[in-house]
Amino acid sequence: MTVHFIGAGPGAADLITVRGRDLLGRCPVCLYAGSLVPPELLAHCPPGARLVDSAAMTLDQIEHEYLAADAAGLDVARLHSGDLSIYSALAEQLRRLRRHGIAYTLTPGVPAFAAAAAALERELTVPGIAQSVVLTRMPGRASRMPERERLDAFAASGATLAIHLAIHAMETIVAELVPHYGADCPVAVVMRASWPDERILRGTLEDIRALLSAEPMERTALVFVGRALEAADFEESALYSPDYVRRFRDANAH
Repeated sequence: MTVHFIGAGPGAADLITVRGRDLLGRCPVCLYAGSLVPPELLAHCPPGARLVDSAAMTLDQIEHEYLAADAAGLDVARLHSGDLSIYSALAEQLRRLRRHGIAYTLTPGVPAFAAAAAALERELTVPGIAQSVVLTRMPGRASRMPERERLDAFAASGATLAIHLAIHAMETIVAELVPHYGADCPVAVVMRASWPDERILRGTLEDIRALLSAEPMERTALVFVGRALEAADFEESALYSPDYVRRFRDANAH
């Protein structure tokens, strides 16, 4: 018996990986986060599969489902929204599975920040503007932020910031980022990226609070801050320059 953790992607049902879809089709038990995973994905589950919405469950209850499936010799598909590598509550589940000696696999998914960047039609790393992306979040009830992981510390780098679970703390975000990025720095808020009801709000650190007051968004929206969001005057990457010699291209070939 194996528990297959699958990144379901950001929302659109067709953004799950082929591997994830195929695993769903083979598992007689599926645990899924009903509040974040589109129900269309469950159509890939085999007929008669046990479907368990984990949205209202505790970790102990989820563990019980794993143990019950293990006792019955039934593989489990565990669907998480986005990608497994960030903010997925994966670590504590794996720790418990290891304690019980239950096998598991991990299948990555399209992360929300990548889907949101696609919705914005932007590259988050632009030559000469920003070559780093910081994935972070604001403190919440579920878990606190480590003391050294402060927003202003990340901002000092000038990197593109992708701030999760941040709508409720926009005043703090603006106050901490303006000294580093300037009041005219572009901001983009993307709610439910890739879902049918996706919404995008663009502004600057100076006016984003007023814009959000006029057009409120839900807590799950993703906030981007950085000059790369509206970069137009920048040097092109040398990667595709005819003078750039690399393994797959001779500079004299053109």
